[in-house]
Amino acid sequence: MTRSATQSLIAAAMLCVCQTAVAYDLPPLNLGLTSFLDGGPPAGPGIYFAQYLQHYSSDTLEDGPPDHDVEALIGATQLIYQSGTPSFLGAKPGLDLILFSADLDVDPDNSPALQANSSGVGDLLIGAYLQWDPIMGANGPLFMHRIELQMIFPTGKYDDEHELNPGSNIFYFNPYWAATLFHTPEWTTSWRLHYLWNGKNDDPSARTRGAIQSTRPDLDVDDIQAGQAVHLNFATAYEVIPKRLRLGINGYYLKQITDTEVDGEDLAGRKEEVFAIGPGAVLHLSQDTHLFFNAYFETDAENRTRGDRYNLRLVHHF
Repeated sequence: MTRSATQSLIAAAMLCVCQTAVAYDLPPLNLGLTSFLDGGPPAGPGIYFAQYLQHYSSDTLEDGPPDHDVEALIGATQLIYQSGTPSFLGAKPGLDLILFSADLDVDPDNSPALQANSSGVGDLLIGAYLQWDPIMGANGPLFMHRIELQMIFPTGKYDDEHELNPGSNIFYFNPYWAATLFHTPEWTTSWRLHYLWNGKNDDPSARTRGAIQSTRPDLDVDDIQAGQAVHLNFATAYEVIPKRLRLGINGYYLKQITDTEVDGEDLAGRKEEVFAIGPGAVLHLSQDTHLFFNAYFETDAENRTRGDRYNLRLVHHF
């Protein structure tokens, strides 16, 4: 099935470097975890299981300290229930649960700027959604879409002695609209547009406090609230083997739209932005089982890492 972290799995879906000494304030998000045919379930109502595995590596911390390598192996286990009974506005309701995990590493190990909290369980995502039936044409579906209200709870491993953690230590709200447009029965374009609102982290790391106080000694840095953001996954694919294989291009874009707040005051110069694009494929093993592969190469990053991301996702319908 084609829905997140999401997450936003961590986002895992996904790696955002959480509250480092320079910026990187945003929590883990669904950056590229979902892609082709995202506008609807592949096999109708029922229960879906999805397992995500994503590898992220970066040797560039834009606007941050040089000579740092960041590597993350992120997993997410997802269960989805899709009702077959229409309800509000004619859409069919559903429930989305995702539990993330992460294995994080920073080189050099004794970095004065970044420390990783090793491996552990990440945050829990709970989402309620409405799925509309496809709009049909003479040759099959033309358009299908869904709206989901995702809430991510701070259940993951977190330690204020580290800047990189499996958990974010905040509650955040990350609703989205996902859709798939069928240009022809073989050629599709999909997107998932998210809005992000973050709660306050009332236990930021000591390095983060020190870095902020070095330029703003008037602040105690008792709490940090990352700014609001929008992020978009997009993909287009063509069916090269009927009912078996689609090949295409996938990407994502993230932009923080409001300043991070420290002790309730705006702190300029920390807004994050990144764009990524790369090749992808989906293999339809059967009508009920699907395997997705996506590669992403990041460019134009600001106040965050810039690297490469590889995503593998297995979806099964019971």
